[in-house]
Amino acid sequence: MSKVSTQWYSQRVGAEVSFVRWGEVGTPVLLFPTAGGDAEEIERFHIIDSVAELLEAGRIKIYSCDSVAGRALITEEGSPRHRMWLQNQFEQFIYHEVAPAIRNDCGQSDIEVIAAGSSIGAFNAVAVLSRYPDVFSHALCLSGTYNLDRFLRAEPSDDWLFSSPLHFLPSLGGEVLDQLRTRFVLLASGEGEAEDIGESWRMADLLGAKGVPNRVDSWGPHYRHDWSTWREMFPKYLDELT
Repeated sequence: MSKVSTQWYSQRVGAEVSFVRWGEVGTPVLLFPTAGGDAEEIERFHIIDSVAELLEAGRIKIYSCDSVAGRALITEEGSPRHRMWLQNQFEQFIYHEVAPAIRNDCGQSDIEVIAAGSSIGAFNAVAVLSRYPDVFSHALCLSGTYNLDRFLRAEPSDDWLFSSPLHFLPSLGGEVLDQLRTRFVLLASGEGEAEDIGESWRMADLLGAKGVPNRVDSWGPHYRHDWSTWREMFPKYLDELT
């Protein structure tokens, strides 16, 4: 299985960011790391191994990049206002830099991308789909943590209102909402240790209220908030979506 890595400095997030691709052909999948993980986290925790059959069959290509905003959130870098600003910048970085890099690599300027992730990676997946449905076709969200206000402990800024789906979806309208209603969000969660499927149901209710197709899957109490759960989930759902 081929793997290609690159880096570039992004003015938007003010950092050198790593970008990695696994596979040669197939539906492009942007798989966000958890929390403050880097672009190769999903390989170290054997997510790439878990979807090897799909990669080798040419059904998917997986891309990942450093979770710049998530790292700042978890480490409490700077002020809460700075971390809210960085989340907004990170989502714009995805749209203006990562998505064009994926489309260029695929040789198709209009190819649609699946956004995916677990934990805070699920937050990023549903956020970029909801903001940019002209690029993203699906959000695959596993064990999602969608209410990040508790990490900030501060009044929401304008940047946060633009970047947090729980904040911006209720007032979303116009062409973006019209296109988002043609997309699909899959929210899966266990109900074991450290899981909170209630977060997935709250996100589903919000999406449903805006007419956005979605589904919640419970994997029950034997599945906990851990890589072992996601190694079972990712191949199942990527097989379904592609």
